[in-house]
Amino acid sequence: MDSSQKLLFKIIFDFVLLACVALPILILLLIGQPYERGFFCNDESLMHPYNENTVSMTMLVSLGVCIPIVTIILIEIIRGRLNMNEESKRIIYSWNVPSTVQNLYKYIGIFLFGAACCQLITDIGKYSIGRFRPHFFYVCEPLMDGSSCSDPLNMNRYIEDFVCSNTQTSEKVLKDMRLSFPSGHASFAFYTMVFCALYLHSRMRWKGSKLFKHCIQFLLILAAVYCALSRISDYKHHWSDVLAGTVLGLTVALVVVYAISDLYKSHSKEKFEMLNQA
Repeated sequence: MDSSQKLLFKIIFDFVLLACVALPILILLLIGQPYERGFFCNDESLMHPYNENTVSMTMLVSLGVCIPIVTIILIEIIRGRLNMNEESKRIIYSWNVPSTVQNLYKYIGIFLFGAACCQLITDIGKYSIGRFRPHFFYVCEPLMDGSSCSDPLNMNRYIEDFVCSNTQTSEKVLKDMRLSFPSGHASFAFYTMVFCALYLHSRMRWKGSKLFKHCIQFLLILAAVYCALSRISDYKHHWSDVLAGTVLGLTVALVVVYAISDLYKSHSKEKFEMLNQA
């Protein structure tokens, strides 16, 4: 096997590994069933109304994926034009792969792998714990052997055997009402935005303004904070769900950036070379 075949095999293997992490997410979404826990009729944390999402899932995924990827593409193209990317010889069947393309593959691939890992960990938590969302009573209207929570018999009793009597609630919403912990919006938003902020800190080298890069980083983190807090105000999650999702997303981002990628290894090398030139 020549070097081109080895490199191509490595690329295919990377995609297979990424698919192995992403596939369980799809399986849980399609056929996964959350753990069925019970509740207390006097639990006030489950009595909130049902509201629409301030940050929809489509908006979350679109912006959470597009912003970091577009940022990586722009920064690496600019670095390539300014000859800031280290030249590394990679040849695939007589095609000399530019260092900019290599970096795009490396950083986008690592970002997507981390996003899939973060989402899988989040989903495992959701389906394993099965915590009710704050709007549980509103969407379910539970009945227990013909009685409801208004019956004094059910007060202070832990109820596990019940059915939802709200016929206007879809099966999708009834399944989703058990997926409160941890917050997927918070974990995904913090992973994507923190990764992007740390990527910028390592790879962006514009000296036109001292604060420009830091303002962008602040806006990225602010967007993640707003998304996370909106889940509490929308009554989609309890505050502890959002806190857990925030910690999870932040932790995965730090592990991916510092332990998996070479962002800060190359950053340290560049600083060392700049000091030598000075």
